[in-house]
Amino acid sequence: MPIRENLAANLRRLVKSHESVSAVCRGIGISRTQFDRYLQGRTVPNKVTARLICDYFGIDENELYREPMAADDDGHASLRHRLYENLVRPPSPALAGGTYFTYFSVPGRADLLMRSVTFVRREAELVTFRRVTRWAPGEGRGAARVPGNHYGVVISRLNWIYFSALNSRQTSEPSIIAVQWAPISEPVLIGRAMVLTGSGPAFVSAIMRQDLTRISRRQAMRMAHIVKADDPAVDQLVVSLMREG
Repeated sequence: MPIRENLAANLRRLVKSHESVSAVCRGIGISRTQFDRYLQGRTVPNKVTARLICDYFGIDENELYREPMAADDDGHASLRHRLYENLVRPPSPALAGGTYFTYFSVPGRADLLMRSVTFVRREAELVTFRRVTRWAPGEGRGAARVPGNHYGVVISRLNWIYFSALNSRQTSEPSIIAVQWAPISEPVLIGRAMVLTGSGPAFVSAIMRQDLTRISRRQAMRMAHIVKADDPAVDQLVVSLMREG
């Protein structure tokens, strides 16, 4: 498959999890006309524009141009359909769409927190999300290589809200977060998460807070990295809740 067609197919897949093509263009900082040429497979971006696109979606450049995965056969279509229907059946999570900062405790490092950014999208009863994690701040080459770029679905069962996803990175590992609304006046979700570490899966504390300042998607993604718990710029309610366990 020509590289232009690979690019077009991958971009169409990536755009599906976002509000609209126009919103993606605004987030990247390119014109809709220019982006449509990529979606139609008419041309490919230069290096600078490709870097902007990759930073926005949290992917490496090779993922932008690789051949799309072949469609699954329909041998188990009925089973997949039943599983999907059961997964997203009501009740719908009591969760507003928007940007959430998700904090994880770091095993063996009480002085650090992993701050990810989670974009929640509601479509009637269906709630989906994307969660991005970086190891370091900044816009450099290393920071663009995010270890976590999870896409998944949010469900509600027995007063718990579950974020279940797969990492779109090469590891493709699953992840799950189970949280509840904290019994305090502030709207904070607290619970546990399964994360991948160098020694395998681990369960850690997790806290989620919605961003109400309406910062841009790009700004939010820049904030998705390891932070020090004693940094005054870090949400102090989150730090307090983490220390209380």
